[in-house]
Amino acid sequence: MKYLCAWLEVSRSGYYDWCKRKISAHALEDQQLTEKILDIHQRSCGTYGSPRVHVTLQAEGYSIGRKRVERLMKEQALVGRVVKITRRQPDCKRFKAHGHNIKRLEPAPTKLNQAWVGNVTYLKVKGKWRYLATVMDTYSRHILGWSLGKDRTVNLTIRALNHAVKGRELGKNLLFHTDRGIEYTAYKFQCELIKHGMRHSVNRPGHCSYGVIFS
Repeated sequence: MKYLCAWLEVSRSGYYDWCKRKISAHALEDQQLTEKILDIHQRSCGTYGSPRVHVTLQAEGYSIGRKRVERLMKEQALVGRVVKITRRQPDCKRFKAHGHNIKRLEPAPTKLNQAWVGNVTYLKVKGKWRYLATVMDTYSRHILGWSLGKDRTVNLTIRALNHAVKGRELGKNLLFHTDRGIEYTAYKFQCELIKHGMRHSVNRPGHCSYGVIFS
């Protein structure tokens, strides 16, 4: 460190003071805005650039300048993807409509292991964004299983599910509620649910399961 500080022409005491300095309120706000921008960009399937992300943020009550959005997206290497419409996809709506919201038709759980919910969110680890898959019991509201990874795939959600079921005696027809993300609707994940005797419930198309978990 002595030689590095000398090369950068800074004092070692100044460097150590900088390391101990608390994160500024502006930098903390940047982190929170970046999480929101990542969420909006993903919900748009990667098609939103900074102008549309900026409009969405304003519509959701955020007071933020367009240049700040551009800077934060540039730091995360986020760009809008141009979508080319070459042909109609008649199976797309049918795929999104697959599955039913069983949860809304059933009474609230009265004990453990009657209904679980799964969700995937963002988490910053050592300066890099990672995906966190969680499984929560809706009766106790305790996190039963989780998995952290750099990719949002079905393997991530399966690891979280297997973590949750490990060492637990599950009742019959346990309800597992999620959104309609491919990491939950994929055949491989569906097989895991069947193996554990679970019923899959999904939110309406275009709605995520965040409200179920954090409400």
